[in-house]
Amino acid sequence: MAERGGFDHAPAADAPFSSTGPQGHRGRMREKLLGRGAEALADYELLEMLLFLAFKKGDTKPLAKALINRFGSYAAVLAAEPDALFATPGLGQHSVAAIKLVQASAMRLARAELADAPVLNNWERLIDYLTIAMAREPVEQSRVIYLDNRNRLLADEVASRGTVNHTQVYVREVVRRAIETRATALILVHNHPSGDPSPSRDDVEMTREVQRAVALLDITLHDHVIIGKAGWLSFRREGFLSGAAA
Repeated sequence: MAERGGFDHAPAADAPFSSTGPQGHRGRMREKLLGRGAEALADYELLEMLLFLAFKKGDTKPLAKALINRFGSYAAVLAAEPDALFATPGLGQHSVAAIKLVQASAMRLARAELADAPVLNNWERLIDYLTIAMAREPVEQSRVIYLDNRNRLLADEVASRGTVNHTQVYVREVVRRAIETRATALILVHNHPSGDPSPSRDDVEMTREVQRAVALLDITLHDHVIIGKAGWLSFRREGFLSGAAA
């Protein structure tokens, strides 16, 4: 069944777009992209063109603007859970798949830039990747980044998913995977859906428990990073790791 654009309710008074009426056409948008580059396009125009993949005909601008009104930003649309997207009038299987494909591609590109050099020498790229992957997750997610003896990436794995304010890290599982991957160092990561990256007491205690466990195997815990929409926090930089300077 062909997908149909549209949105059933008017945008809120404080939404980014007060009007979602149709304007422009596909040929002009493609010329603008290819001739002037992506920086010449507004966020809603990028989303409008992305929806071209799902809607072979018709004006996708109203739906693009309505999606940004609903979720708050272009980035939030890409990061939205599939169920939330499917609940949006006008979206179907093809359009949701197109949106999630772009998000996955952005994550793969950011991750690829970490692959060939020591991660600790590419800290900004690591934070960019983790922000793309986790900052807008609706529930807490824990990841472990396993590194070799030159601090190059061996594996980046989601260890667990939890609730809006808690996720469980199983120390035994972290140690087991470190042995399996032959890692000599780790970086723990989790997100705070609230947006505030400040650590809880449980976060600090869990981190020190992992640090003690992996140290018995001569594995270094380099850091624990908390990602939030409002920024990020490094345990090592803030002095929360035992033996680490502030």
